[in-house]
Amino acid sequence: MNTSLTRRAAMALLAGGVAGPRLAAAEASAAPVLIELFTSQGCASCPPADSFAGELARDPLNFVVSLNVDYWDYLGWNDTLAKPEYSKRQFDYGKSRGDMQVYTPQMVMNGHYHAVGSNPTEVRKFISECREEGLKAEITLTVTDTEVKAAIAQNAAFKGEATLWLMAVEPEVKAVIERGENAGKTVTYHNVVRNMVPAALWKGEAYEGQWMREAVIPANCKLCIAVLQKDKTGQVIGLARA
Repeated sequence: MNTSLTRRAAMALLAGGVAGPRLAAAEASAAPVLIELFTSQGCASCPPADSFAGELARDPLNFVVSLNVDYWDYLGWNDTLAKPEYSKRQFDYGKSRGDMQVYTPQMVMNGHYHAVGSNPTEVRKFISECREEGLKAEITLTVTDTEVKAAIAQNAAFKGEATLWLMAVEPEVKAVIERGENAGKTVTYHNVVRNMVPAALWKGEAYEGQWMREAVIPANCKLCIAVLQKDKTGQVIGLARA
């Protein structure tokens, strides 16, 4: 399955005779947005955001992922989905923005906007801003029974470095929480990141890479998302999924 949403939208509009500013506006409105929810089974404020993530994920232009953090485990419950690298990613976002605002539930949009994950008004505002900004790079992602392949089109105007992340996602996970702030609750998590690999460094050149599927995508995952972002936790400039 190959995905290049903005390119397909542009081609469809050109076929219909639309050009100029109208085309640019339509391309932006069709730009996908990465929405990362940093959540925790040990955070009493998180379940409403976990539910909202599921609502957002129904829009195919929203690339929603859930990353469970481990820094609330000391409250009495070890999050069964948490990984320390997800906590590090959230702290690195705070450093990249320069505000060091790290909290749960936190949604980060395209790597540079953030809002409380249970505040639909704020989150949707930033999603709209990301759509208007659009993406700067074109990625094609292909997954077969044995391989994961990614290609990035050349962009001579790009300056600097960007990291290509491959995220393996499990669509839905139900967790029974026995202790801590959410004791007795069963919470459904949407698009849970089970593995995240910094697969390549990109500097604007045409790029093609391939990896063994088993090294990227665990058996329980049905979705892979390619994320291209400046440095490691800067602005997202390209997205694809398969």
